Amino acid sequence: MKLWDDRPLVIIMGLAILFRLLAAIFAKGYGMLDDHFLVIEAPQSWVFGYDYNDWLPQSKGNTGPSGHNFFYPGIHFLLFTLTKWLQIVDPQIKMLIVRILHSAFSLLTVYYGYRIVEKLGDTRSAKLAGLLLAIYFFMPWSGVRNLVESVCIPFLLLGFWQIIKPRIRPTPFRTWFLAGIYFGLATDIRYQSVLFPLGLSLILLFQGKWKETAGIAIGMICSFLVVQTLIDLFIWGYPFAEFIGYIKVNITDRDSYFNLPWYNYFLTVGGILLPPVSLFLFYGFFRGWKRYFLIFFPALLFFAFHSFFPNKQERFILPFIPFFIIVGSMGYYQYMVPSGFWSRRKKLLQGCWIFFWGVNLVLLTGLTFMYSKRAQVESMYYLSKYPYVKEFIIEDENGNVPMPPLFYTGKWPDYPETLPKDTSVYQRVTAIAAQARFYHPQFFLFSGSKNLDKRVTLARKSFPLLVYETTIEPAFIDKLMHRLNPVNKANKIYIYRNKAFYNSKIE
Repeated sequence: MKLWDDRPLVIIMGLAILFRLLAAIFAKGYGMLDDHFLVIEAPQSWVFGYDYNDWLPQSKGNTGPSGHNFFYPGIHFLLFTLTKWLQIVDPQIKMLIVRILHSAFSLLTVYYGYRIVEKLGDTRSAKLAGLLLAIYFFMPWSGVRNLVESVCIPFLLLGFWQIIKPRIRPTPFRTWFLAGIYFGLATDIRYQSVLFPLGLSLILLFQGKWKETAGIAIGMICSFLVVQTLIDLFIWGYPFAEFIGYIKVNITDRDSYFNLPWYNYFLTVGGILLPPVSLFLFYGFFRGWKRYFLIFFPALLFFAFHSFFPNKQERFILPFIPFFIIVGSMGYYQYMVPSGFWSRRKKLLQGCWIFFWGVNLVLLTGLTFMYSKRAQVESMYYLSKYPYVKEFIIEDENGNVPMPPLFYTGKWPDYPETLPKDTSVYQRVTAIAAQARFYHPQFFLFSGSKNLDKRVTLARKSFPLLVYETTIEPAFIDKLMHRLNPVNKANKIYIYRNKAFYNSKIE
């Protein structure tokens, strides 16, 4: 195809835009708890005059800096303040705006990833890296999520591009300074991003490039230290409060979550990026270490730190993936394709790629249109059409009450789970019923179908005017994930209305 030969970046960016736009429209919900409850729920509560997570010093439940970075949630606070001023109140429309903005920002990853490979490698490598960054099955989906691990990536690539692109030697000081600015912004979003400029600075120091190292350091001081200082001075009255809190939490709770073996991320990257192509990229990444050391070493430092740090979650390794693809693609064409083994087995290599792209297309289609956590989101969104929703109760079939994404109610209702945790849910319900009518639930939500009739009967003993309203189904992907791992909940949610507040259903 002539356009692919002459202007491959046009096709790559076109595919990236298409699938990210589709994901922005259709990939509703949220992927993990952190990308909603820390980034969306908290700032929206501030707009409503509450403090959902008790992060702010004036909140009764606050015990001091808890290690949460206010920079990225703060941007959403400004955005939601703007939508309030523009009278955009529908939660789904606000989240569509958020996803579209994130999808546009994530395009920088594709563009600068391609340009870096084109500069350091050749057009063949750039085409491969660009395609993978554009339509690797999870890339459009992660590009529209509120994951700090994804949002920091464009700034990291911008920083490396500033260093790689200049044709003038020696590189001007302002180039390194600007790179430091971008690296600092990445670190403002995800603290661990500092490992990339740290690795780069170690290379420069070893080479005796003091001016270049100083440029990166000064740039980072301007964009990281200044931003963090101003935010913490405004909130806490002294600098680096949350940054210090973050370090303390990660030291004291490093073994409290997913303590997995050091080789876990090798399996994660090798599996998620789909073998055998992921193995090709591993070969290219490690085989090309010396030739592309400027990118290889900072990425390896990031990978090694997370591999040996006890707490491991799949999303933590996301900033490494684009750099792995960049170096892996260059190493693949530089060292693997010309090798004698693969030169004699071109049909096998072609078959591997046909298999990969076939599987990738299926997964890409599924994730791009995936509505994750649909039942939780839609149940809250259903309540948004009722005025003055202040109290509701959620009860789960196994006693594990799911966290309700209150953002989607378009209001900020109270959640009456404040009684002692060592009592059963229906003892709490009875206690709530004994309080003034002001505290009674307007809705009762039952999560899961097990013993539903019995649970409804128990609830009606306290609130006899409960009537069935509707059932919210989980999405297909939620059901599939539940089948693969029962830890992932995929319950139907049955909504019952209290006729003492709303005599009839609102359509």
